[in-house]
Amino acid sequence: MGKWWFVGVLIVLGYVCLLGTTFRVEGYPIEDLVERLPGQPKVKFSQYAGYVDIDLKHGRSLFYYFVEADHHPHKKPLTLWLNGGPGCSSIGGGAFTELGPFYPKGDGRGLSRNSKSWNKVSNLLFVESPAGVGWSYSNTTSDYTIGDDATANDMVLFLLKWYEKFPSYKSRKLFLTGESYAGHYIPQLANAILDYNAYHSSDFKFNIKGLAIGNPLLKWNHDRRTTYEYFWSHGMISDEIGVAIMNDCDFDDYNYGDHQNLSDSCNDAIEDANKVVGEYINIYDVILDVCYPAIAEQELRLKKMIHNISLNGDVCIDSETKFYLNLPEVQKALHANRTNLLYPWSDCSNVLNYSKTDPDISMLPILKRIIRNHIPVLVFSGDQDTVIPLIGSRTLVRELADDLKFKITDPYRVWFHKGQVGGWVTEYGKLLTFATVRGAGHMVPYAQPSRALRLFQSFLSGRRLPNTTRPSIDESIITYGNKKFYSRIDSY
Repeated sequence: MGKWWFVGVLIVLGYVCLLGTTFRVEGYPIEDLVERLPGQPKVKFSQYAGYVDIDLKHGRSLFYYFVEADHHPHKKPLTLWLNGGPGCSSIGGGAFTELGPFYPKGDGRGLSRNSKSWNKVSNLLFVESPAGVGWSYSNTTSDYTIGDDATANDMVLFLLKWYEKFPSYKSRKLFLTGESYAGHYIPQLANAILDYNAYHSSDFKFNIKGLAIGNPLLKWNHDRRTTYEYFWSHGMISDEIGVAIMNDCDFDDYNYGDHQNLSDSCNDAIEDANKVVGEYINIYDVILDVCYPAIAEQELRLKKMIHNISLNGDVCIDSETKFYLNLPEVQKALHANRTNLLYPWSDCSNVLNYSKTDPDISMLPILKRIIRNHIPVLVFSGDQDTVIPLIGSRTLVRELADDLKFKITDPYRVWFHKGQVGGWVTEYGKLLTFATVRGAGHMVPYAQPSRALRLFQSFLSGRRLPNTTRPSIDESIITYGNKKFYSRIDSY
C-alpha cells in the first residue's frame, strides 16, 4: 500500500511539473498573475500585470495590465490599447474607465463588472507609455524628456519583451487601438513595427492585422479649427464669435500650445468663445454632466456611495479610479509601484516633458504607408466631442482616401445596434473606414459601451456595420434554460 502510494505521489508530482512547464511555454508567467483584485467580482478569465524592462542600463520599465478574453482566449486575437495625452494612463483610462473588465464602484474601494468589456471578443493589453506615465518609470531623469519616435521605439521593445513572457501570443493576430493622442502613438508604433518586420532578419514578424483609433489627433491645426466650428454649429457660441474666429484666425499657422502666431483679434475671439462655453461643460463630451471633484473626494473619504450618475455614465469615475489605484492593496495585487515612486498614481503624468513640436506632425503620410501595407485602418469618432470633433476627422479620412485614390465603396449611411442608430459610417474599399458613434464623446467606450463593443466586433471580424434594425447573429447571446450559447462572436 505504502509503495504504491509513494509511486502515485511521484506520478502526480511529475504531472504537476509537466503542467508547470507547459504553463510557462503556453505563455502564463506565474510571477505576473493577478490572483484577484481587491473588491473584484468573481470571473473565469485570467489577469496579469507587472513590468517589462526596456533599458536595464537606464532603469527604464513600462507597466502593463493584461486581461485574457472571457471565453476561448486561445482562439481570440491580441489587442493593444493606448490612451493619449500625451502622457495619460491606459490603465486608468482604457482599462478601468472604458473597455476593461471592471469599473470602480462609487466608494472607490471595490469593482463592478463591465458587461461590455472588449475582452468579450479579444485578449486585451494595456500599457502605461511612455516611462513617466502612471507606474512606468525610469531611473534616468532625462528619459522623461521624450517624443513620438522614442515612444514608438520603446513600445516595439516592450512588445518584443512582452512576447518573451507570453510566447503563445507571438503568432496571434495583433490589433493596435487607442484614442486621442494615440492618433500619434498607434500609427507611429505601426510604422515602427513595419520597419522591424522589413529590416530585421529574425524569423519573428509582428502579425499586425489592423488599427482602430478613436477621436484621434491626426493633424493638429486642422483639428483645432474644427473645435470652434463645432462650438458654433452646436449653439455653444454666438454667430458673432463664430464669424470672428472664421474671419480672423489662420489655423494653418497654429502650432501645438502656441497662440503667439495667431493675430490679436483671433486670440480675443477664441478667449470670448472659451468664456461663453464656460467651465461647467465637459468639452470632451458636451452632453455629459460634470463632476465636482471636491464633493467626490469628500464622498470617498466618508466611504459613501456616489450617486452622481449622468445619462451616459458615472461622471466621477476618474476620481474613483484614482482613489482605487492608489490603494496599497490594489498596487500590491497588480505588482505595481515596485520602486515606491515619490508621487501617487495619476491619470496623466506630472513628470513627463513631452515634445511640444511632435503634436504638429500630420499622421496622414504614416497612415498612407500603413494602408499600402494592406493593414486596415478604422477611424471612429464620438459625435459629442469638441476637442477632436468628428467633422475634422471625417474630412481628414476623406483627404487620405483621395490621396490613396480610393473610391467610396459604402456610401455614408447609418449603422444600427440593438434596433437603434449606432452612428454613421462610410468605407473606402476594405482598408479604410470612418465611423461615428452616436451619443459618445471623446472616450467612446466609456460613454457608449454597447455601441463601442459592437463597432469593435465588426472591426475584428472585417464585416460591415449593420444597415438594418434587425440584430445580427454575432451580437446576440441565446439562452436555453440556465445555459448561455454565445454566437459566432467567439470565433473572432
